[in-house]
Amino acid sequence: MSGESNLSTRQHAPITGPSGDGRVPTVLQVLPSLVTGGVERGAADVSNALVQAGWRSVVVSAGGAMVHEIERNGGVHVTLPVDSKNPFIMRRNIERLVEVIAKHKADVVHARSRAPAWSALYAARRAGKPFVTTFHAVYNAGNPFKRWYNSVMTRGRRVIAISEFVGRHIVDRYHVVPERVRVIPRGIDFAVFDPARVTQARVIQLAREWRLPDGAPVVMLPGRLTRWKGQLTLIDALAKLARFDICCVLVGSDQGRTGYRKEIEERIRMRGLESVVRIVDHCRDMPAAYMLADVVVSASTDPEAFGRVVAEAQAMGRPVVAPEHGAAPEIVLPGQTGWLFAPSDAASLASALEVALRLDAVARESRAREAIAHIRSRFTRSGMCSATLDVYREVLAEAASPVRFASSPAQTGR
Repeated sequence: MSGESNLSTRQHAPITGPSGDGRVPTVLQVLPSLVTGGVERGAADVSNALVQAGWRSVVVSAGGAMVHEIERNGGVHVTLPVDSKNPFIMRRNIERLVEVIAKHKADVVHARSRAPAWSALYAARRAGKPFVTTFHAVYNAGNPFKRWYNSVMTRGRRVIAISEFVGRHIVDRYHVVPERVRVIPRGIDFAVFDPARVTQARVIQLAREWRLPDGAPVVMLPGRLTRWKGQLTLIDALAKLARFDICCVLVGSDQGRTGYRKEIEERIRMRGLESVVRIVDHCRDMPAAYMLADVVVSASTDPEAFGRVVAEAQAMGRPVVAPEHGAAPEIVLPGQTGWLFAPSDAASLASALEVALRLDAVARESRAREAIAHIRSRFTRSGMCSATLDVYREVLAEAASPVRFASSPAQTGR
């Protein structure tokens, strides 16, 4: 956090079990599903960290592909319809969660999304357990009811914000005292996002699959095809740039938004960029995709709560161009690891792209080293998990439970 902020950022405490005698603590995380995404990734990473620290992890969701990962790494998964926004099901989920808390002797309840958070809040209160939330997004609050619905994410004994931007939003919009907020940025998995681990064969295979022209500088915008991701702004910027020797790749599925996809295609035709811009579907090998790019763009028209693409691209040593709002200014070192542009401003984006594309090989290599070092120093997965476990320790200490918790096996030598 910046020096003038009262919010707390903690990233680098060691992951160790709590001290004392008796049983180890159990943390219950609740989220809608375990399909894919930042919420799910964070829950899985913390679950694994809990087990490694000698704690017990229980995750409640409606299920999904990542359940196997939770269980393989030693966590327990309980399937409940906590993804439902039906008020009758949400009410029934309170009873179900109270039963799960009792069965697994959960000591902390951690909610990661609004609908399950309402059920988890009342279940935690009935069970007398500390309640923690993670604020993963800046939710739309266009009317009083929506603001009240969102407010459940501020009702934790500690409220985790995934960026300083989100932390300020929580304090300013919901009047949460800064002392209750903990800023814990998302962590990047450097076992995956490491240029040294990406083989040339993977990069070549993806280039052939996407039929990229040899030698053309590649501008890449990863992100599902939804209007607020800013694909139209990038297309307009490319028209202003007026370079036809480059290749722009929009990486992302339309997820059923066929109307918006057609609008993108029509905008490409209108701007005369059929030879420059191509749309490819969701990519399963993003590390290799980043290695193909000369510049990675985030063009979101709405502020991003974190900006995973901006962090991942820098972790892969790629220069980034991102809008000057949301959390992007926290992740980019302007003029060093990337450039910021005025949000939704195609001319500003075009100017930033022009500078980025002019980099020579020496400058690119220097900036790549700086970007990798920057992300590895600030946005580690181990740091995120350590800080989250520290939050659990805080609320357990405040709860003044008579139960005394044992050290982890690693500490005791068992």
